[in-house]
Order: sequence, then structure tokens, then C-alpha cells
Amino acid sequence: MNQFMKAVDLAKAYRLINHGPATLVSARHDGTENVMAASWVCGLEFDPARLTVVLDKGAFTRRLIEQSRSFVIQVPLASQASLVYHLGSHSLFSEKDKLTRSGVSLFSLPGTDVPLVSGCAAWLYCELIPEEHNQQTYDLFIGEIKSAWADSRFFRDGHWQFEHLPADQRSLHYIAGGHFYTTGDAIEIADAPAETPGASEK
Repeated sequence: MNQFMKAVDLAKAYRLINHGPATLVSARHDGTENVMAASWVCGLEFDPARLTVVLDKGAFTRRLIEQSRSFVIQVPLASQASLVYHLGSHSLFSEKDKLTRSGVSLFSLPGTDVPLVSGCAAWLYCELIPEEHNQQTYDLFIGEIKSAWADSRFFRDGHWQFEHLPADQRSLHYIAGGHFYTTGDAIEIADAPAETPGASEK
């Protein structure tokens, strides 16, 4: 386990994904585990902390989540771009050695039966809130965030530190065809309240 991995208050867990990063989704069921990439991950509620993730019907990880009803959302770094692309462009359906070939390193935490990806900036452990209509019609899954952690070198005191870090230590934003952007510099609004919620209140 990463010595810099620190728990994040669930009331602020949405901040780990609010900037729209490319993510990695991991799950395990009955001894089978997998990791896939997902770009469409979004905060849903503050209390209880919830998020949504779009999982295509052709994704092996989706099947594991439907069966185990738990998963982890990870925020990878730019230095992991090749790993993210590999995990998102290869399927365990057709490549049984997908994880081995990708070179991904996994670890576990007490109290969770889901593998976590090493080297990421943040992790959100979620339990599935089954919504069959949304899942089948829109491929939209809802997770209640039960635990969240972040690497304190990248996220601390409730805020990302990317503007103080080199490009390879920032989060990723995926476009298409293996093309990514990294998170850019911060812009501060001088008269904004210090703790403005992430979702619009208007």
C-alpha cells in the first residue's frame, strides 16, 4: 500500500472526480478480477456520497459489478496513460491474460473485496445501487461511495495540487483514438466563497 494514501472525507469525495478525469474501474467476483477505463464518471450526490458511471454492455467489468455489486473508481496519472489506454482497449472476454499483458499492479485493502490499481492519485470504493432500467437502457450505473482515499502528494486538505506538479503527475482527460490531455493550471475567482459546492444550486 502507498504510504501517501490517506482517507478522504466522504463529503468531499466528489472533488476527486469533479474535474472530469479519465478513470479506471476495477471489480472482482468469484475469483475473477478486471480493470477497465471509463471517461464518463460523474458526481451525483454529496450526502450520501454517490456517483454515476457509464459501462457499456460489452465490458467484462460491467458483468463483475452486476454480480458483486461493488467496484472502485481510480484517478490515474498522466504517467499511466499507456496503461489506461491498454486497459480500455482490450477485453477480458477475448484476452484472458489482459491484466498480465497490461502490466497493471493491483493491491487490496481490509474490508473491501475489490482490487485497487497501484500508482493512481485517488480511489473511490463504491457499492452498487441497482437500477435495472437505467443500467439496461442507458448503461448508467449508480454507486454509493463508501470509502475514498487520495495520494497526499496530489490531493490534500480537500484540494488537488496539480498546478504545482509536473505534467506527468497530473490527471488525464481522454478524447478519442489514444489522444489524451492532462489537467491544466488552476484559475481562482477572487471573490468566490471558499467552499462553493460542485453542483449548481441555481
